[in-house]
Amino acid sequence: MHVVPFKKSRIMDAYALVRNCSLFADLSDDHLTMIAENTQHLVEPKGKILFLHGDEAHYCYLMLHGWIKLFRETMDGTEAVFDVVTKGHIFGQFAIFNHNIHDYTAQTIEAIGALLIPTNILQRLVTQDQRFALNMLHHMASHQRMQTDEIEHLALQSAPQRIGCFLLRLCKSARHTHPTESIELQLPYDKTLIASRLGMKAETFSRALAKLKEETGISIKGSTITVHGTDSLSIYSCATCSNQFPCT
Repeated sequence: MHVVPFKKSRIMDAYALVRNCSLFADLSDDHLTMIAENTQHLVEPKGKILFLHGDEAHYCYLMLHGWIKLFRETMDGTEAVFDVVTKGHIFGQFAIFNHNIHDYTAQTIEAIGALLIPTNILQRLVTQDQRFALNMLHHMASHQRMQTDEIEHLALQSAPQRIGCFLLRLCKSARHTHPTESIELQLPYDKTLIASRLGMKAETFSRALAKLKEETGISIKGSTITVHGTDSLSIYSCATCSNQFPCT
């Protein structure tokens, strides 16, 4: 693990990054400073395993750039990918409620930079700061809602609808809100990984993407997809979902 401690001159940079993370939004300046002073800078290349399912957790990770795959692996080597995270996301923080054990594996899928925040700092804050403890519970509840939504999608949505939902989230991330405007999307990572993230095989993904194009009129050129207005895509993709676009 390539870890670089922050120099004193960079602690204010770490402070600003931590303060902008929603998990730490309600912390006092003293607590934010304590985190910043104990933060380290992680830089890793593509393909690096940060930790394995079952490893002891020493840090949580606040992403600065790049992409991380969070997954579990079965006895026969099959991967179950349940999240892919990038800049602004934090992961590994809930291990403090699981006997400080990670319940998934984390691997870089491109070169990354992240802040390492010691889990013992989080444990101290949970016991000392009621607002932070409540914020941790809020984040856990939000994570649970996301998992519930994904179970619903796997149970009720077709493969093309799941891809459509994925594209709508990209539209939302790009701050695209006008329902009739076209938007050009660049798939953020490999199609095989997207397929795994959406609970389907790579060959199923290709067929489903073609079906989505037929149903909604999207344009596909390699890893670039153009959505000609979100109306038709949201009507098709959200038909079997309890949420409506733009959902939270």
